[in-house]
Amino acid sequence: MCLIKLKNKTMQTLLFNTTEKTVRLYEGLKPEGTLICKFNSVPTVKIYDGYYEVKQKDEDEKTYPVARFPVNITNMFIDK
Repeated sequence: MCLIKLKNKTMQTLLFNTTEKTVRLYEGLKPEGTLICKFNSVPTVKIYDGYYEVKQKDEDEKTYPVARFPVNITNMFIDK
């Protein structure tokens, strides 16, 4: 599990790789910044109530949310 506290609400970057089914969260405006958190087995990232919602699949193929990141301070890139 990844616990993230945003003190200054600075910009962060979410990189969703649709081939590897991974999500990486970086500090800063570009995915070259410091890696904050990584999620595996991610079939989708959805916008939900002003947040990017990261969902994972479990062993039973059920999908459940594992993290939400505010859209207003998060850049999202989709990589294939």
